[in-house]
Amino acid sequence: MEKRILLIVSGGIAAVKCPDLIHRLSARNIATRCILTSSGAEFVTPLSLATFSGDKVYDELFCLTDESQMGHIELSRRADLILIVPATAHILARMASGLADDLATTVLLATDKPVMVAPAMNVQMWEHAATAHNLEILKQRGIMVIGPEEGEMACGEYGFGRMSEPEDIVNAIEKYFSQGNRLRNKRALVTSGPTIEAIDPARCIASRSSGKQGHAIANALAHLGAKTTLVSGPSNEPDPSGVSVVHVQSARDMLVACKDSLPTDIVVCAAAVSDWRTKKESQSKLKKNGVDQKVLELILNPDILATLSKLSKERPSLVVGFAAETEDVIAYATKKRMTKGCDWIVANDISTKTNTFGGENNTVNLITSDGVENWPKMTKTQVAEKLALRIADALDQSAKG
Repeated sequence: MEKRILLIVSGGIAAVKCPDLIHRLSARNIATRCILTSSGAEFVTPLSLATFSGDKVYDELFCLTDESQMGHIELSRRADLILIVPATAHILARMASGLADDLATTVLLATDKPVMVAPAMNVQMWEHAATAHNLEILKQRGIMVIGPEEGEMACGEYGFGRMSEPEDIVNAIEKYFSQGNRLRNKRALVTSGPTIEAIDPARCIASRSSGKQGHAIANALAHLGAKTTLVSGPSNEPDPSGVSVVHVQSARDMLVACKDSLPTDIVVCAAAVSDWRTKKESQSKLKKNGVDQKVLELILNPDILATLSKLSKERPSLVVGFAAETEDVIAYATKKRMTKGCDWIVANDISTKTNTFGGENNTVNLITSDGVENWPKMTKTQVAEKLALRIADALDQSAKG
């Protein structure tokens, strides 16, 4: 089946490569419809884009004819992928801020489809802290990034910021489409973030989990086509696009939300669930009243991973847990896999020196019935993508018998 791309051409000199990109996409049986921004029109004409794409070029948000025939909502939905080439520092900043002040950004805010960007800008702009911050926000929302590359630029400077060549962009798109449906017709449930267990209206028991890893896993599974539900404790991470998100507070809330999401094919329990809660939550703020010590009586919270692993009915095909340890990581995680009854455990070292909780990187070990896989240090996004592909491989193998 022919794939369709909505190509947003923004205002950079690399826009002159878009006709070649469209031609290469067409040769791979990928159809293109274009949105041309006002700044992009300074570098490439609507006629040239229309000639190569064989379709109308859209450029006005408030065009009555377009709105009656193909409005911004329809434009955002009638594509398998939205691609921004070149993705300038300006449009990345507008995307990160959620602006909708022209046709391109309105479409991006209205879409429920995956989005891919190919950044192109001066090396100083690429290395600026604001650009790095905006790009990190977009990655957390599930935006896929191609490049940029290191090389000589139109301005005469040399460094990172040069847009990837059209052939490399096409290859990245083909790779996405070849993997994008591997988990189609599969349902996935991911838990993420900490849980908050109230002591009184002012205080709580919580973990240091940021939710970065769990949110990234939900993104990665959704990108492979899985209908994904993310059950998240309090986190500052943005909700991933294309994912159904349920926000909870306590471990008991999280368990209820997980059960409500059944049946599912895949479960990844990445949340740092509090093991304990107070036996009795005080309805008023506890006072010191001159007392040097205060004893809190704690009771165990429900074990979400064990509960989902040991379901007699509606047990998922694959249940993956996380083991956050500070010492003897492999030994503790291996024991946890057996006692919880899950299929896999992703073990990671969260000792202070690793900066795992709240950090951008993670070093994990995947423990299965076949043994231990030691993965190198990667970003949490890379860990998520590798885990999602590993899950797809396992389900493919299971389907083959």
